[in-house]
Amino acid sequence: MPELPDVTVYLEHLRRRVLDHRIQRIRLASPFVLRSVEPPLSELNGKKVIGLRRLGKRLVFALEDDLFLVLHLMISGRLHWKPAGAKIPGKIGLGAFDFDDGTLTLTEASGKKRAWLRVVRGEEALAALDPGGVEPLDASLEAFTAELRRERHTLKRALTDPRLFSGIGNAYSDEILHRAKLSPTQMTLNLDAPEVARLYQATQETLRDWVDRLRSEAGDDFPEKVTAFRPEMAVHGRYGLACPRCGAKVQRIAYADNETNYCAGCQTGGKLLADRSLSKLLKGDWPKTLEEMEDWKRVSREVVSGKA
Repeated sequence: MPELPDVTVYLEHLRRRVLDHRIQRIRLASPFVLRSVEPPLSELNGKKVIGLRRLGKRLVFALEDDLFLVLHLMISGRLHWKPAGAKIPGKIGLGAFDFDDGTLTLTEASGKKRAWLRVVRGEEALAALDPGGVEPLDASLEAFTAELRRERHTLKRALTDPRLFSGIGNAYSDEILHRAKLSPTQMTLNLDAPEVARLYQATQETLRDWVDRLRSEAGDDFPEKVTAFRPEMAVHGRYGLACPRCGAKVQRIAYADNETNYCAGCQTGGKLLADRSLSKLLKGDWPKTLEEMEDWKRVSREVVSGKA
């Protein structure tokens, strides 16, 4: 899912291309992507884009007459800048926004069509779509601490809760926690002041670093390589690979459609966190340390190969 760094860079490129330009026409390949009825989508035709902003992980196009087009890419939605009048891509194409200088297309690679857009009128209606989390790059240490301690959650859940922190998702929360050397399952109310300060600094540094990286990668071209899995990442999406800081193998906790990646050597003092799917199966036999995990894997391979 595009998160704060990705959406920030998207907006920078959109400002160069569509700010002060009028929407000539909006074409939808799937009517289900539109999640609002009033004002009608057709009311946006001919309206000038007078501003662009981020609302959590959502992109907001501010238009004339107090209208707002809100676009949430969800997990697999992506934007592409094409020559004016470009066709909507078959199969994965959801829609197109035609401007005089080009066409912005919306695609979604997943079979589960979750990306959506809404049209609202007025700042009050727009605010109703805001989950309310503080902006992590704008928050002071005091404000960050207050949000973190507002409810008792694991650090992973707190960082990804849009009601607490705006724009952070699965990928960058893994990277933040690795930089902070904190366990994803540590409870928010159990952190001491130095640990909270370390997490705050890691949040600021990680998000700013990735905005700079993505900005540099795209250059003058519209960003086309928007992905949550990047080889430069320390732990996210790197299960089984070496941690760039200590060399231990990156571990994971799998649940539903998501997983948390972490380094036991850097973040949990060598302790393995129970993978929900496997630990339920293995129960008391679940390995507790990296060494036990390697022994468990070795024995499992020998059993499979008939050497045990």
